[in-house]
Amino acid sequence: MTTTRPVAVITGATSGLGRVTALGLVRRGYRLGIVARSEAKAGALLTELGSVADDVQADVFLADLGLVAQARRAGREIAARYGRVDALVNNAGLHAFGQRTTAEGLAEMTAVNYLGPFALTEELTGTLRASAPARVVNVASEAARRAGGITPATDLRSTARYTRRESMALYGRTKLMAIMWTQELARRLDTTQTTVNCCDPGFNVTGLGRDLPGSAVLHRVLSTLRVGDPRRGAGIILRLVTDPAFASTSGGYFSVRDAKPLQCPEPGRGEQVQRQLWSETVSLLDGMRPA
Repeated sequence: MTTTRPVAVITGATSGLGRVTALGLVRRGYRLGIVARSEAKAGALLTELGSVADDVQADVFLADLGLVAQARRAGREIAARYGRVDALVNNAGLHAFGQRTTAEGLAEMTAVNYLGPFALTEELTGTLRASAPARVVNVASEAARRAGGITPATDLRSTARYTRRESMALYGRTKLMAIMWTQELARRLDTTQTTVNCCDPGFNVTGLGRDLPGSAVLHRVLSTLRVGDPRRGAGIILRLVTDPAFASTSGGYFSVRDAKPLQCPEPGRGEQVQRQLWSETVSLLDGMRPA
């Protein structure tokens, strides 16, 4: 199906940063491809989108990004639906405070924050290239600075149990992987066709941390105090998707604070370890393909 409107595909759009970003994209005239796990929440989002802009065009692709097979299926469905994809926003994220293993045998947090987005992007890379110029935006986090270390072959596959206190380092490691992947993917893509950047959206009260006991009460308190407003974090995502100033920028990591360039935290900064992560990821995902 072809469309005269620019098309943006976004994950994690039913709440928090993704919801605000989706609203912003619709107001800017984009047709949306919404990758969502919950049909009911996706329906509520479609209703809200229709209340803020006339003649909204949006499609829902149901998939759990914690399952690589579903991420791949969503990518194929999106590629088949649209004649082009102008932007892909990998926003879905999870901070799990205890280990949960997916049906595919992966740590859920690693799957949702890194492997699922990687697989979705892999399925859409051909469409993005054919849609030049196109942009990919990955939502990372400064929590990556708390990763402590990274050993790709082990960390991608680990399903070891962890405590709530230990969860921050593991969450940070998944976000470090996202930054490393962004920078390696940028080296592999022709910048004149497709750019890929990531960002730190700052602290936001919605979405992440939903597993934390008392999070609903904390959310209400912080919202009343106007702390962690997702509109601020969504602003940097929208800039990376739409601002002409970023049209030829690729491989960057940008702060919510005035789009200040950030360095990939150590120990994931070097090209060698980034290539290693890429190689181990491809090996893992290829091994999960049906025979």
